[in-house]
Amino acid sequence: MKNRIVNILNQAKSFYFATVEGDQPRVRPYNVAVEFEDKVYFYTNNHTHAFKQIAVNPKIELCAPISDERWLRISGKVVYDYRPEVKKAVLDAHPELRTMYHEDDKIFEVFYLSNMAATIHSLHQEPEVIC
Repeated sequence: MKNRIVNILNQAKSFYFATVEGDQPRVRPYNVAVEFEDKVYFYTNNHTHAFKQIAVNPKIELCAPISDERWLRISGKVVYDYRPEVKKAVLDAHPELRTMYHEDDKIFEVFYLSNMAATIHSLHQEPEVIC
């Protein structure tokens, strides 16, 4: 199940990550998703607006295109994981990040979503609940 989600996100190249700032939604593209210990991990930099918005409201939503008529929507609550082995797994899966981050720096944050709900939506079919 988590492998399927990561495959869809990685095939999309970019997916869209939404947070809330006050009463205003904020959306930005992301392009890193890694499966580790049966969780889907993402990353952020703790100097970003996204990090600050998550600190106030950790509920987020992601949306990834699958085709012109299908998309994956994921929601959940951000849970940061500070273990170096998790950071290493994300960096190993996406070595291009090593130009900016390393396992023990103070700005690289990795997280997964608790209470994750993932559904594939379609213009022509009923939604398919993944989890």
